[in-house]
Amino acid sequence: MDLLHEIFVVLAVAAGVVFFFQKIRIPSIVGFLIAGIAAGPSGLKIIADPEDVEVLSEIGILLLLFSIGLEFSLKQLFSIRKAVVVGGTVQVLLTAAAGFACGEIAGRPLNESVLIGILVALSSTAVILKILQQRSEVDTPQGRTTLGILIFQDLLVVPAMLIVPVLGGASDSGGDPWYLLL
Repeated sequence: MDLLHEIFVVLAVAAGVVFFFQKIRIPSIVGFLIAGIAAGPSGLKIIADPEDVEVLSEIGILLLLFSIGLEFSLKQLFSIRKAVVVGGTVQVLLTAAAGFACGEIAGRPLNESVLIGILVALSSTAVILKILQQRSEVDTPQGRTTLGILIFQDLLVVPAMLIVPVLGGASDSGGDPWYLLL
């Protein structure tokens, strides 16, 4: 299947899923995520090639980042910088600690517990942005602060991506790649 045809198929699946999700009052962004999972190699295998899935996911991420960028300017972010840095740091540390503790309680190796903490600490900006839009809270003080903290989390993805391979290389489970630890 060529890329354009795959994009069309994914959009058709997404349209059906999003229509259903709107009827049951679940944010459409969740529908897009579920449609992507359903159409991919782990679901209905409509798009079976992992390289094609990677290309489509990158396109999706670019579109999501573009939509977030339309909602928030650097000037607005700078005006609430203290709340963003302090609130974002506290939120990320507490959530990562809770995820780490869950991993430890479940008896996972140290590196897996750290990975769980990192994954739990990073929220989905796109999902929360859509919810704020549906509630008309994007331009409220709490909406702006929430978006600022989410952008702070998004910036932490870069160091997290650098840490994940190190965690996989230090596996206590016999040197399995990090993605097999999930």
